[in-house]
Amino acid sequence: MTSVAGADAVVLVGGKGTRLRPLTLSAPKPMLPTAGVPFLSHLLSRIRDAGLTHVVLGTSYQAEVFESHFGDGSAFGLDIEYVVEEEPLDTGGAIRNVADRLRADDVVVFNGDILSGADLGALVATHRDSGADVTLHLHRVSDPARFGCVPTDTDGRVTAFLEKTPDPPTDQINAGCYVFRRSVLEEIPAGRPVSVERETFPGLLERERHVHGFVDDSYWLDVGTPEAFVRGSADLVRGHAPTSARPAPPGQVVALNGASVAAGAAVTGGSTVGGGCVIEAGARVEGSVLFDGACVASDAVVERSVLGAGARVGAGAVLRGVVVGDGASVGARCELLDGVRVWPGAELADSAIRFSSDA
Repeated sequence: MTSVAGADAVVLVGGKGTRLRPLTLSAPKPMLPTAGVPFLSHLLSRIRDAGLTHVVLGTSYQAEVFESHFGDGSAFGLDIEYVVEEEPLDTGGAIRNVADRLRADDVVVFNGDILSGADLGALVATHRDSGADVTLHLHRVSDPARFGCVPTDTDGRVTAFLEKTPDPPTDQINAGCYVFRRSVLEEIPAGRPVSVERETFPGLLERERHVHGFVDDSYWLDVGTPEAFVRGSADLVRGHAPTSARPAPPGQVVALNGASVAAGAAVTGGSTVGGGCVIEAGARVEGSVLFDGACVASDAVVERSVLGAGARVGAGAVLRGVVVGDGASVGARCELLDGVRVWPGAELADSAIRFSSDA
């Protein structure tokens, strides 16, 4: 990654993470354990590695959790400040809300739920070399019809912001990372909700301001859904997604201190096994995230799933694409398949839920 200095970083972490419930009932989405550490740790490691040191976190939901963990940032090689959003201000309003904490002329803004491998130094260099008011990280995707599209001209200037369409003119989408000139950021109206996607960026184009695109096809993932969260964590564990915050070398599993995995158990696919977890003989865990204290009994199967803190999976149970909340218990021989969410503290009796009849 190209090193860059002389810019501030702003990370938006105020969302409630409703798509990840029930996991986010007890912790904000950026603080969920991901490859052994809070998700935000991976983003902050990339910010630090790029040479950015001053970071402002725009917080709201459970705001105190962030400062409790990261403090002033010195332990992470950063200088971190916190700004609490008292009322929902949307993306643009949240960016404007931190303006009085900024020090540099260039400001790199990150959505706190994006996992990306973009070269941040090259992004800032492109912004400066082009003389743009705002530069957007644009990511190429194979199916742009699922996203809004952002076309650019031959010089790299953004020409439009298009809503989802069955016949998109480009494979470039907004990747949720922007470089603002601070003077342009300060033009965003203060004290009210503002969307950068629907108001700020289209408004700049209408006024013929220079909005530039930095286009790449590096690793990119929005981890806002359980399926994507599990995939992102597994990619971090295996080294497919960039980070210097992973607590172990890349491999098939990250197991934290105090985890117990029986000799006859199989843990693969980039799984994370939290501290104090127990995986009994004959159990199979693949591509999953187990928060601290979760237990998987003998001969159970857990695939592409998340087990909250202290959750329990009974003997012979099968979970595929499932979220189990903190302290919940899934009884022996239950079958839970894609999309099922078990709320914290819930208790499912043995064989209580099945998708086949061979109980």
